[in-house]
Amino acid sequence: MNRALADPYIVLNELAQELRPMPQGIEWFESLPAEEQSNTLRLLSHFCIQARAITEDGPESIRRSGLRATHTPAVLISQGQIDQQLGKIASLTPHDERLKSFRLRIAVLALA
Repeated sequence: MNRALADPYIVLNELAQELRPMPQGIEWFESLPAEEQSNTLRLLSHFCIQARAITEDGPESIRRSGLRATHTPAVLISQGQIDQQLGKIASLTPHDERLKSFRLRIAVLALA
């Protein structure tokens, strides 16, 4: 996928609606520079809040994302108000944590 031609709004919504396979979404996300990855995670948080994600969506989102309950983003999303936790998850900086955050946020958006 040519990332320059990929509109993040479309890609993210297609992933949440399962119109695009997650491996393709992960490849797209990993092709972005670190700053764009952070911007994409913030955009996903905004989408989740707009879609009225609720705290109770956390456990099912963890299951759908394929993360273990002990992964940092999964622990954070399980700890209370989802809008605040999404913000904390967005601030995770290690590459593997950003990738886990991406998968988890897509799952939250899909549920919401």
